[in-house]
Amino acid sequence: MLGLDSAGKTTVLYRLKFNEFVNTVPTIGFNTEKIKLSNGTAKGISCHFWDVGGQEKLRPLWKSYSRCTDGIIYVVDSVDVDRLEEAKTELHKVTKFAENQGTPLLVIANKQDLPKSLPVADIEKQLALHELTPSTTYHVQPACAIIGDGLHEGMDKLHEMIVKRRKSLKQKKKR
Repeated sequence: MLGLDSAGKTTVLYRLKFNEFVNTVPTIGFNTEKIKLSNGTAKGISCHFWDVGGQEKLRPLWKSYSRCTDGIIYVVDSVDVDRLEEAKTELHKVTKFAENQGTPLLVIANKQDLPKSLPVADIEKQLALHELTPSTTYHVQPACAIIGDGLHEGMDKLHEMIVKRRKSLKQKKKR
């Protein structure tokens, strides 16, 4: 789970883990949790999450934590319009790593409950998701991590993309 500092990554992590709001502090390094999803079509699936700090000095570590994963969750603050260009730059860096080519991407458009939050279509456009490599499937999920709105739907979508990718890779190996 990646994203700029203060986007809400840790809030997402603990909302999924405990199904309640947990007051958090800025992540220095990372948080890791094994979470058994409790709702939606991905219910019962166990996932190992790495929530990596988003401060500028920690971003070089993103490559190490994102390589060879089943999926990438990128959390964006939907209200912080001034940092969307920075969020776009960092997201494109991560998805361009050779090890991440084709890795399913879930963008969580967090803080949708707040006034002046950008609609999902605007976030998708600002992040230039259409410019990602053609092999990268993605979904943008509106969410509010504090109350949990949209998180299970997003996880269902990510699970769907991961299963589809695994089937595709399996078929390629058979050829």
